Amino acid sequence: MTPFYWESAHGNFGDDLNLWLWDFLLPGFRDVADDVLLVGVGTVLNAALLPPVGRKLVIGSGFGYGEAPDMTGPSWDVRALRGPLTAAKFGCDPDFGIVDPAVMVTDMPEFRDIAKTGGTVFVPHWESTIGGLWPQLCGLAGIGYVDPCGEAKHVIRQIAGADLVVAESMHAAILADAFRVPWVAVSTSASINSFKWNDWAKSVGPTYAPRRIALSSRAEAITKGARFWGVDYAGRTHDAPDGNVLVKDRPKTEPSGGMRALTKNLLGSPAALGLWRAARSTPQLSDGAVLQARKDRLRTVLDEVRRDYF
Repeated sequence: MTPFYWESAHGNFGDDLNLWLWDFLLPGFRDVADDVLLVGVGTVLNAALLPPVGRKLVIGSGFGYGEAPDMTGPSWDVRALRGPLTAAKFGCDPDFGIVDPAVMVTDMPEFRDIAKTGGTVFVPHWESTIGGLWPQLCGLAGIGYVDPCGEAKHVIRQIAGADLVVAESMHAAILADAFRVPWVAVSTSASINSFKWNDWAKSVGPTYAPRRIALSSRAEAITKGARFWGVDYAGRTHDAPDGNVLVKDRPKTEPSGGMRALTKNLLGSPAALGLWRAARSTPQLSDGAVLQARKDRLRTVLDEVRRDYF
């Protein structure tokens, strides 16, 4: 089998963990069923992403973007889905909506007994890192910054070692919850996908009710085509050949040096305040017994996959 996952050019730890998680959950899976794609962690049940031909084994994937693929044919073997909303989307029995397989990371020996570094950390959605000033603004808010585009195992250890996780990244909340670290959901943009968040949340119990916080910078607003300090940046960009964002209406002069940094921090102060408030709001955590039951059900699915493919 070959693991299938969405690969961001910038990196995204929630997708990148597919590179090694399945070797733990299904040892030797790469040596069996060469013609099968293992569709695992991620919002990848999208007709535009998945190849139209070939066999696919679905274990814990979710829907959330684009057009839903037709999974009724004989080339599809659906064993588990991320949550009840994805199950309903495909007309499957609700029992198929078990949980996001990322929760199984906590069973890996290398992630046991992670030292607590303490404190609060913020993990943005990977898109918010493009043009964002979150590291600086986290400093202003007195909390740690975790780059979701960093190496997946390092990101996970930072999440597991914290006392509280402020999460715009869904998988930051999923991993925090799995490691029993309280978390607070936030959102900087209406483009954040609430379907996938609710799909996971309903599988283990919490309510997805994100706190809205401001964008961190004009560059982030340009990247997202959003508003920043009353200016609408929708439609004001185009892509360079190398994938970088070019700005059509950049001012001829901008503050430079220390004055420029000070100006950016001042403009980003509403975002810093939003982080500060989020870090002091009431966090969430799923019921441990519910989470354990979901993990046990997924283990049963994995046992059945081993029986049928190995």
